[in-house]
Amino acid sequence: MASTLIPTREKIRKKIVEAELLEELSQKVEEQGQVVVNIVYPPQQFEYAVRVWKTTFLFSKSSDHRSKLLHAENIAIAPVWTEVAPFKQFTFTLYFESLPKDVLMFDLIESIPQPGGFLYQGIVRNEMDIYWLRGE
Repeated sequence: MASTLIPTREKIRKKIVEAELLEELSQKVEEQGQVVVNIVYPPQQFEYAVRVWKTTFLFSKSSDHRSKLLHAENIAIAPVWTEVAPFKQFTFTLYFESLPKDVLMFDLIESIPQPGGFLYQGIVRNEMDIYWLRGE
């Protein structure tokens, strides 16, 4: 007989909170605009861990504006790590404050006190402010 997994209250509560947060974020996107960055890591032959720091920003190439990270989906916030199994594609999403309308190009920079932070330079702005980047 196959066993049935019964979700714990914590898992149920977490899914409800995540759903409510996602709904709230989507409403804010429509109201004030946000930038959504999806990062996809191709399958690797080994297990690895990844995380994002709250000190990750979008920096305008044409001004001193920076948009702060508002929320991360499917990736842990430092100091916690997200483990990624070998041979699995890994995708996560970062939500940032909106960029000024006149910004045509920006960088995503994880400003951290150690090497290896996220760095994507010269991202060309699109009309929807939704981006897909490839992890390395």
